[in-house]
Order: sequence, then C-alpha cells, then structure tokens
Amino acid sequence: MIKLDIINEVVNRTGITKTKAELAVETVFESMKKALSTGDRIELRGFGVFNVRPRKTGIGRNPRTGAEKFQFHRARLSASSRARNCSRLTSRSHHC
Repeated sequence: MIKLDIINEVVNRTGITKTKAELAVETVFESMKKALSTGDRIELRGFGVFNVRPRKTGIGRNPRTGAEKFQFHRARLSASSRARNCSRLTSRSHHC
C-alpha cells in the first residue's frame, strides 16, 4: 500500500474530495515527521509505536561481501514496533 492508496481509501470511506483527503493524509504524515525529528514518541493504539533511538558508534561489515569493514558514526535512527493485535493479524493475513 502506498500513500495514494491511503488517500483513495479516505475518499471512499468519507466521501470528501480527493484534494481534501490528500491534504489530510499529508498533514498526518508531516505531523508524524515533525514529532520524530524533535525526538517525540508516536503511539497509535492498535497499530504501533514510532520513535527515534540512538545508535552507538561501531564497526560494521558490507553485507554483500562480508569482508569490507567500515566505521559508522553515532546517529539517531527511526524505529517502530507493531501493536500486539496487529502482529497476530499479520501472521494470518496482510491487514491490521
């Protein structure tokens, strides 16, 4: 599913115009991006949690060759975890 699919679903379920649905979906995603960029945690009950976690400096390997080593620097990475009921549903089907 891509963003356009979400927009179309909003249009189909609510009957609002595609322009308004697109604005609504964009607003939600922009709000989520802004929250994550400031380090806030996003919790969507029944769906999952999104947050930013620190990554320590370390040495990694190229996954294709396994031989090439490189150093990666400290960074902030986005992370997410699915809600328990969503995890159970995805093991049986592709919908939360």
